[in-house]
Amino acid sequence: MSAEASAPSVLTTDTVRELLADRKIFPGVPDDLAEDAELVLDSLGLVWLLHVVEERFGLVVEPGDEDIARLTSLRRLTEFLSTAETDSVEGGDRVDR
Repeated sequence: MSAEASAPSVLTTDTVRELLADRKIFPGVPDDLAEDAELVLDSLGLVWLLHVVEERFGLVVEPGDEDIARLTSLRRLTEFLSTAETDSVEGGDRVDR
């Protein structure tokens, strides 16, 4: 197993919470958002979040409609991004879900 595959995920719940802290883009998301609290991202917010993930972490993710429908909490969003990150490390640069 390579060192990259065994490295801990960069995209933790705290990291994603920090990405959601931009009040210009996510005005309704509290700083202390609980992991399982309801999270509703509009399409512009989701596009911006995925752009920032690509810029900061080099991870390109293109979620499908089913994926988007499941992004209803900080925990689920983090799990989705972490899975995409793991898939990217194991199999390539672009993750289409």
